Amino acid sequence: MKRVFHGALPSLLSIALALAICFVALALSRSDVHLATDAYAQMIFGGVGDFPSFTESGRWGVLTRPWGESTSRAALLLLTGLSVAVAFSVGLFNIGAQGQMTVGALLAAVVGAHVSLPAGIHPLVGLLCAALAGAAYGSIAAVLKVRRGVHEVISTIMLNWIAVNLIENWLVTGPLRAHSEGTVSIAGTDQILPTAELPRLLSDGSRIHLGFPIAVLIALALWAWLSRLRHGFETRAVGLGPEAARTAGIPVERRIYQAMALSGALAGLAGGVLVLGTEFRFPAVLGAPYGFDGIAIALIGQNHPIGVAVSALFFGILRAGGTRMQLLGVHKSFPELIQGLALLFVAARYVWRKLLSGRAARPSPRSSEVQRA
Repeated sequence: MKRVFHGALPSLLSIALALAICFVALALSRSDVHLATDAYAQMIFGGVGDFPSFTESGRWGVLTRPWGESTSRAALLLLTGLSVAVAFSVGLFNIGAQGQMTVGALLAAVVGAHVSLPAGIHPLVGLLCAALAGAAYGSIAAVLKVRRGVHEVISTIMLNWIAVNLIENWLVTGPLRAHSEGTVSIAGTDQILPTAELPRLLSDGSRIHLGFPIAVLIALALWAWLSRLRHGFETRAVGLGPEAARTAGIPVERRIYQAMALSGALAGLAGGVLVLGTEFRFPAVLGAPYGFDGIAIALIGQNHPIGVAVSALFFGILRAGGTRMQLLGVHKSFPELIQGLALLFVAARYVWRKLLSGRAARPSPRSSEVQRA
């Protein structure tokens, strides 16, 4: 337990520092400490529920509605964060989760709108197709890496914009655009069938759907895979040292292919959860860049599945509460600033540790003279 705490401490301190700096900045910019305090309170109430209003009125809606907003965002952040973490476990930096998520979202929208299946099967088939689409798209970077030596950062960035421009600027506005209803023009693809929607876990007044528990179960499964199974151990060994892993008889290339396919599948699954859980169609523009946000979530969560899950839930709560901060004139993207600062502090920790370790390993001039003498 002590080891887990020490491992999580840098991220916890980074988040606390980011919250403190943003609070001070908000108070100074508005010249009002009470407004900053109220804004933070509204952010919490909008994410975890307005408990003071609940105790006064007894209406469950003031709790369940924020829970739905928080978990719907947390599910996307968790899946994209796990996508980045899985690739990182094999030593690759997957910047392409946004493109893989876009491909998965489109396929989920097509299957949801144009394939007729029973209600209990339809959303699962849609999610499976989204995951397969993301896996196929993520595997392109693995092939380029293994066969041609193309760095995955370059290839995944390029594949991001290929997917976004191909889908949003052609398919969604062209062959797959929604059928117009009379004189009304509908942006995006056709709306999915009711049988394809992810089931709501509470009443219609809350958007908590099956996507969040699915994401949590996947995080637990990945933790067990990486820490308990031989296949996961071999994957981590490749990330720590591919040449040493190859010498030990581990199929390095195969593990790279498998990790990138799994990474892409998780990002594609996030796209499926977005379409089948909240959007119910592929919109004209996918909107929030959850694929890029997954990089921040993975790094703040120390690339550990459980850490990623906690980080995703925390920032999902903040983002859901950000919309409520607008009541006080604070922009809804304020929680993204907190997330960005937390990521900056976590990244700075890695930089300083690298610099200090390099300085400690470098012998001083005086010690070199003593050794020569």
